[in-house]
Amino acid sequence: MAQLSCQFVRPDKLIYNGYVASLILATQDGELGVWPGHASSIVSLGDGVVRLHHLEDDGGQTDKVVVSGGYAEINPNGVIILASHARLVDDIERDVVLETRQEAFDKLNEIDEKDNRRAYYQKKVAWCNMLLREEQRAREEEGVH
Repeated sequence: MAQLSCQFVRPDKLIYNGYVASLILATQDGELGVWPGHASSIVSLGDGVVRLHHLEDDGGQTDKVVVSGGYAEINPNGVIILASHARLVDDIERDVVLETRQEAFDKLNEIDEKDNRRAYYQKKVAWCNMLLREEQRAREEEGVH
């Protein structure tokens, strides 16, 4: 069976290192499917979910990783994903994300409307909202509400 090597990293952590059957990247231009033999390219990651489809020998499951920003280097034999922000959907702790989002909202309320630091906290709120949305989808897929 054909396979791709996949190395998936964020600034502070290795998310995945191994082989996959295929993957779907969340790029700035939409989703991009990558299979063995894919043409070489470098793409900019957007906000969304990267899906790693594992080999049948490894159980054939799909890992979902929420990403925001970064790049992926694709070649016919593999992919290197360098994400600015990335979190496995299975690793999202709802209570921690809710607390982080509230802290960002609080900071936004303290900062003057014309202060450029607002962009940082607005991006943090958007990241938290994306994590919460994907965590909710995962719970619904499992039949947990």
